[in-house]
Amino acid sequence: MKSYQLVAFGSALEPREVETPRPTGTEVLLRTRAAGVCHSDLHLCGGGYDLGGGRFLSLSDRGVHLPRTLGHETVAEVVAWGPEAQGVQAGDVRLIYPWIGCGTCANCAGGDENVCTGTPTVLGVHRDGGFADHILVPHPRYLLDLKGIDPVAAAPLACSGLTTYAALKKVLPIARREPILVMGAGGLGLMFLGLLAAMGGKGAVVVDIDPHKREAALAAGALAAIDGAAPDAMEQARQALGGPLSAAIDFVGNPATAAFVFDLLAKGGRMILLGLFGGASPWSLPMLPMKAITIQGSYVGNLQELHELVDLVSAMPTAPLPIDPRPLDQANQALHDLEEGRVVGRAVLLL
Repeated sequence: MKSYQLVAFGSALEPREVETPRPTGTEVLLRTRAAGVCHSDLHLCGGGYDLGGGRFLSLSDRGVHLPRTLGHETVAEVVAWGPEAQGVQAGDVRLIYPWIGCGTCANCAGGDENVCTGTPTVLGVHRDGGFADHILVPHPRYLLDLKGIDPVAAAPLACSGLTTYAALKKVLPIARREPILVMGAGGLGLMFLGLLAAMGGKGAVVVDIDPHKREAALAAGALAAIDGAAPDAMEQARQALGGPLSAAIDFVGNPATAAFVFDLLAKGGRMILLGLFGGASPWSLPMLPMKAITIQGSYVGNLQELHELVDLVSAMPTAPLPIDPRPLDQANQALHDLEEGRVVGRAVLLL
């Protein structure tokens, strides 16, 4: 089968012909239909994350071994399965939950495999993912019925959608009574706007330095879209919010966006941080207790939340995110365009 693999950190993906895996036990083999291109794939290609202060989190030190087929947002068609796999049929088209844990730690036992404290086996990270003709999934429970959602639109739900949905749940009571602030109008930010409307939110003010993404945010229903680089950006945000800021979600996660949110939050406010652009926290520690602010990290979501998300999106009249479809052989170009900020919504590779 053809697979686009990362063979060395810092290099482009290489097209390779590799042996199609044969499922054993509970494993299921699927033929890939669509695979989303995520900003996390850029971090994988780069070999890790900027922790700020000259520190770097190396993925090779965290159990990521090469070569590796990337792609953790995958919709695929069942073609074969091991003798212990139940409930699957040839031709089933399924969304794949990729955030697979060790299965034995306390978090995994509690259903939160996405925050596994053992040895995770995430598809597209620790195991081969969807940038290939076929993908091997360890158990049928990680395969979700699309419930009528178009396969291409469904692929980003496994990360972009799940990440935003899980974050939104953390501030939903606030978001249903007043506008919230959103940093970033990339794939996550735009997905968030669609889900916020579907879940009864009062709307969001979006901050982004890219004019094209601000336009996309307004088209997706943002109450306002503000240039974060403008000298009066914070005052514009205050005016657009129409009152104190009680909740914000930072989909960027760099020192500038974190500082913007921190300074704008009212006393008792809540900040959900999930962007991974990198750097160190810029805020003053005494202000945390003085403002009684809650800063909470959020990392993708669990399997149950992905089921909830599919139910939600299947009832929506339109897809919650603009899709930029491309053939698989444009995987490297899609990654480059994403890195350069030229992708509005989500690039999805088609097979």
